[in-house]
Amino acid sequence: MNEDKIILKLIEHDEQFQKIEDDLSRVVTKEEFTIASHKLAYGGLKVLRILKTIIKFFIPKCVIKSYHFLFAHIADFVYRHPSKQLTVIGVTGTNGKSTTVQFIGRILEHVGERVGWTSTVGFKIAENEWINDKKMTMLGRFQTQKMLRQMVRAKCLFAVIETSSQGIAQYRHVGIKYDIAVFTNLTPEHIEAHGGFEKYKQAKGKLFENVARAKVINLMDEHAEFFLASPAGEPWGFGYEEKKGGREEVVRDEGKKKPVRTIWAENVHFGKTGSKFEIHGVEFELKPIGRFYFENALATITTCRALGFSLEQIRDAVSHLETIPGRLEVIDEGQPFTVVVDYAPEPAALSASYEALSLIGYHRLIHVLGSTGGGRDVARRTILGQMAAKQADIVIVTNEDPYDDDPMEIINNIADSAIESGKEDNVNLFRILDREEAINKAIAVAQPGDLVLLTGKGNEPVMAVAGGKKIPWDDRVAVRRAIHEIE
Repeated sequence: MNEDKIILKLIEHDEQFQKIEDDLSRVVTKEEFTIASHKLAYGGLKVLRILKTIIKFFIPKCVIKSYHFLFAHIADFVYRHPSKQLTVIGVTGTNGKSTTVQFIGRILEHVGERVGWTSTVGFKIAENEWINDKKMTMLGRFQTQKMLRQMVRAKCLFAVIETSSQGIAQYRHVGIKYDIAVFTNLTPEHIEAHGGFEKYKQAKGKLFENVARAKVINLMDEHAEFFLASPAGEPWGFGYEEKKGGREEVVRDEGKKKPVRTIWAENVHFGKTGSKFEIHGVEFELKPIGRFYFENALATITTCRALGFSLEQIRDAVSHLETIPGRLEVIDEGQPFTVVVDYAPEPAALSASYEALSLIGYHRLIHVLGSTGGGRDVARRTILGQMAAKQADIVIVTNEDPYDDDPMEIINNIADSAIESGKEDNVNLFRILDREEAINKAIAVAQPGDLVLLTGKGNEPVMAVAGGKKIPWDDRVAVRRAIHEIE
């Protein structure tokens, strides 16, 4: 068997086991084990998923971790350590990772650099760009190393990698030489997968332990000090205030701690045509609307400064940044109301979306949403229902990515909490299992001046359903079809 066939077999192994690894990384309680055992005996759930739950209960965690760690090093070796030939930027945090990855990449391209990236939204290697249809933020070890090697072959100098907490927990980042690590923010998410918020935070923190060049930290996040505490890399920070204030580039020098070089924005103005702000006397304009796009741009500007580019170079590039696909993406087919497709799968992101949409203005807000299955963040469902009930005039709860869970159970979890917050079934709250029917309903009831918001999927081209299957789906395609059908 030649080298290419050996590499192909290793990649296939990594892809086949990736879903199992995701499940194996999550803590299993005795209660979950008991329930899974009973359902396996009496029927009621997919056998494979139940078996994975039971097997995971018995496999020592050290064995699972050793497996992840070993294959990470093998992948790096097989592809001949490609990250050593690139400047690698890793972006982590709860929200804004994909946008920050693409903003960094676009700015580097604007100043003439060849770039590659991997993110939840999509992939890019020099001139070639395509959508992420894997339902994974961070690819498996062999897939990631293969892409880094392809970036080297395409003569890229920079690689920007969206680095998830679950990817870090499974050592998918091991073997990658990160030059810069970026922290966007931290809010409760994937708590079930990590076994608690503190473990979730610790997983994120591992990315910053061995950065070669710099770490870029959101100073306005309450967990900033935790990420600054790592001794590796020159510390850079970013923040802002919406009035004239001003801060020096070095804001802190506490004893033996390295001084933090900061990018501090002031005179910040948010409007329906974008944001305007000033950094150390340089005026910036950003077209994508909303506070979260602005904060992602600050993370990007700070990263590019850490790479050595001037504020003037960065300013010109920022003015050309566009909305990221599936992130507050406006769908305009000439209809007399506004349609926005956003990802926003968890409460903090959804809150930011609501705030951004208030800048646009609307008569009524019609919100189509759901929540993911597969044992992921069950607690968020009631919160999403409460938020939608308070913010939207009409709430339509539908299917999202059920995996092996009962989709109607997920829908009812959300809708029941919306009822507790004041909504009424079949009046201003609708439970529609089929996502296309739900979108059609939203478009049908929309009136001139309304805003229809679709969240949970963004630009994802597939829906994850039972049995590990992924079926073709795109909210943007579905809503365009619905608009044209009512014309």
